[in-house]
Order: sequence, then C-alpha cells, then structure tokens
Amino acid sequence: MTELLEAARKIQSSAHVPYSEYPVGAALETADGEVFVGCNLENANFSNSLHAEEVAIAEAVKNGHRDFSRLAVSSGRRDGVTPCGMCRQTLAEFCDDDLVVFCDEGEDEDPSEYTLGELLPNTITEEMLE
Repeated sequence: MTELLEAARKIQSSAHVPYSEYPVGAALETADGEVFVGCNLENANFSNSLHAEEVAIAEAVKNGHRDFSRLAVSSGRRDGVTPCGMCRQTLAEFCDDDLVVFCDEGEDEDPSEYTLGELLPNTITEEMLE
C-alpha cells in the first residue's frame, strides 16, 4: 500500500491545476501488480477537466488491463479526498465492488480505506441498461 500511495503522491507534480491549485494523483494497481498513474488536468471549461482516477484507468485500459485490485488517491492537501461520483461510476465500469480504495490522510496518518462498493452502492451497470 505504501508504494501505491507514494506513486499517487509523486504524480501530483504533473497535474495541471491553474484554477483550483488542488493537485490530485491516483495510482491504480492491476491484478498482476502493474501500476498506472494519473493526475488531474484542468481546463478553463471545468466540465472538460480530467480527474486523476479517470486518467489512470484510461491508461490501464488502453494498455489492455481489465482486472484491478487497488487504487490510491492523494491530494496536495493530504485531506483524505475520495474519488468523486463521476470517477466512482467510471471505476465501476471496469472494477468490481471489492476494489480497495486508499485515501491519503497525510504522512503521519494511515490512509482511509474503502471498497468501491462502499463508496458507490447500487451502481448503474450494463445489466440495468438492457
């Protein structure tokens, strides 16, 4: 878990956050141990901004991965930020309810730990659309 959280912290330096000044990094681990990172990329039209979790999962999926075990999320404030609702739904498209999500509480604190199912109960699924 420590290495995953460190990867999420490190990628924050690549974030493009001129409006919020709130860098976020995410590190997504595949079932076979490979880690993909993402950071937030803001746009003056906020609805076009990309969130760190979206960038990480897009990178993993584009590289052929569809099985994930853990996600770490960290902001520059180390305030325990969780994935937003939109990111939770994106994660639910590719991850099971038991995906472990670590949220950075700071250097001297253990991260908060959730499952995706706890963060997003009653997810919209492909079956619901049929």
